[in-house]
Amino acid sequence: MGLRFVIDAYRHMKIKNKLSLLITFSIAASLAFTVLVQQYAFSIYDEQIYDKSSRVLNLSSSAIETELKRLEQLSYNIIADEQIQGWLTSLRDNPSEYDRLIIRQFLIDRLFSYTGSEQYLYSIQIIDSRGTEHEGGNILKFDPEKKRDMMEIASNAQGENRWIYPDKQDPALISARSIRSFHKSNFDLDYLGTLLIRINVDKIVRDLASEDGDLMLVSGSNVIFPRTPAFDAAQLAGTMASGKRYMIDQIDGEQYFIAQIRSPHTGWTYLNITPFNQIFNQIVFIKELVIFVYIGIFLVVIILGVRLAYSLTRPIYDLMGRMKLAEKGNFEEANLLSPGDKMSKDEIGLLQRSFRFMIERINLLIKENYANRLLVKETEFKALQSQINPHFLYNTLESINWMAKVNRQAKISEMVEALAFLLRNAVDLKKPIITLGEELDIVRSYVTIQQTRFEERLVFRMDVPEPLLGTPIPKLTLQPLLENAIHYALEPTIEPCEISITGWESDGTVFLAVEDTGPGVPRDILNKIRNGEVRTKGTGIGLLNIDERIKITFGEAYGVQADENAERGARMMIALPRETEEFKDV
Repeated sequence: MGLRFVIDAYRHMKIKNKLSLLITFSIAASLAFTVLVQQYAFSIYDEQIYDKSSRVLNLSSSAIETELKRLEQLSYNIIADEQIQGWLTSLRDNPSEYDRLIIRQFLIDRLFSYTGSEQYLYSIQIIDSRGTEHEGGNILKFDPEKKRDMMEIASNAQGENRWIYPDKQDPALISARSIRSFHKSNFDLDYLGTLLIRINVDKIVRDLASEDGDLMLVSGSNVIFPRTPAFDAAQLAGTMASGKRYMIDQIDGEQYFIAQIRSPHTGWTYLNITPFNQIFNQIVFIKELVIFVYIGIFLVVIILGVRLAYSLTRPIYDLMGRMKLAEKGNFEEANLLSPGDKMSKDEIGLLQRSFRFMIERINLLIKENYANRLLVKETEFKALQSQINPHFLYNTLESINWMAKVNRQAKISEMVEALAFLLRNAVDLKKPIITLGEELDIVRSYVTIQQTRFEERLVFRMDVPEPLLGTPIPKLTLQPLLENAIHYALEPTIEPCEISITGWESDGTVFLAVEDTGPGVPRDILNKIRNGEVRTKGTGIGLLNIDERIKITFGEAYGVQADENAERGARMMIALPRETEEFKDV
């Protein structure tokens, strides 16, 4: 019921209100759709930013992991070095101080050869089984307690690598590994010493990680990188525990975009922490700006729409007022323009102009109607006076025929009878469709008259089978074609001309051909006459008139066509239906 009421109320609104409401609804719908699409597009864009940050972090972590694995492999290569194994064994077993001094020098040189080729190493240190330190590179003396802890960690690892994280004393990431003796197939695994490799993790991260945001390497509660982190690991515990690849979190009241990846190799967590405003301030500004711009556009369009609706309906109201004046018969006032009125050239202006012309024309016709009434009556009277009674004409022809017979003028009598027959058929409009047999009777009368005129120059032949004589045909179809043949083929020459009418039936269609032995007709004569390409000697409508009458009566499949394959002269073809339900009683 409520919807029906709304529809009825809208239907009976003024056009001005309808237009205003429609424009408002259209703009509001467009705005809502645009905002939704915009929000969806921005959500996809945000998702792409998140995903990109995650991928960048993944690439950075992969590069760092690769380098750490390489350095881890380097530590294994050092403890497996046969010369280092031999020297450490000699240092353990040789009691000579001099020999140990020489071996120690060889060992330091070898360690220097390793550190010299590695850009990310501070130093390499080996603590032999006697507790003596052998160093190569940028040496840092360890605190005895830290040294003891590292050796214990390495010993408990049983030959595997262990990472010692940076602390306040040492910024280096330390790879600790216990050195056990083995030689070829002899794996006695006696303790030979401890390998400590100090790695410049700051340089690795600076060289291999992306510069976007703050990168942190965290292992549990230990921050591996940077040395002085902006955030405490405890503040990030919840983020790391969530397991999400990226998220927006608050730290100390500020929003941050955090992407994280956990290394399956080391177990470390790589964090990329970027202030939210640094990434999204511009996007949020654009979102708000677009919404405000659309609201502004909405208000402007509404104002313009109302003005447009008023400008469209005001001329219509004016036209309605003039139509009411015309309805009351006040055409003079309905056609007057108010002072200052200017008709526009748009559709409504054209409608007003047409209405004024119509009113002016109606007013003129009304005035002329009174003046013409007497003239019409006088013209009708004169037309009645000037009419010739067809019966008078027929009686006159009968009198001429009787006088010709009395005077034994057979030719004159025959022509008069033929002319009278033609006139009766031409004047009789009650029967526009006749049979082919009746049409051929008209043709015979016409040929009789023409043979009297042209005598032996006109040779006429007719061959139409008797079963076709009942075919319906528009009256005076063949006679104009014969007239054309005489006009164009017989009259221009002094030689005899043969004109024939033949008929046959094919697939339910009756064909009639009017042929002559004259000069022929141009190709595609009907279309050329229609297009004005051929100028005829007569009116030029005979063929077209016959063709159109047949098509209107029987359909587009039938009509007149010039046979362009005629061997000589002109050959006009007529196609007719054999018999139709509508004309079978003709």
